[in-house]
Amino acid sequence: MTSPAHDATPATEEDRLRYEVQRLRTENRQLHQALASHAVIDQAIGVLTVLSQITPQDGFTVLREASQHTNIKLFDVAEQILKHAQGAALPEVLRAELRAALARHTSPQPGS
Repeated sequence: MTSPAHDATPATEEDRLRYEVQRLRTENRQLHQALASHAVIDQAIGVLTVLSQITPQDGFTVLREASQHTNIKLFDVAEQILKHAQGAALPEVLRAELRAALARHTSPQPGS
């Protein structure tokens, strides 16, 4: 016959393992979300880089500033830029802030 303390050990270990599996599933889900979010942000930086002829670093800065100045999450700003690149209208507050941020981070082009 086993003692009650011995019987509790596997249950405790089982509880620990269940907790660890749940923790790893949550972490995995968060990493997948972060990866998807990062891809959207990178694509928006690419759009800004091509259309505005700025560096990728300046593209990220423009996104970040537009996000901060409009109180819109960075991911949401990036998503709006991608939709705009496909023909959707930008919300006016975001359009104005993107113009201002781009003006701060672009140098005048020769002949303009």
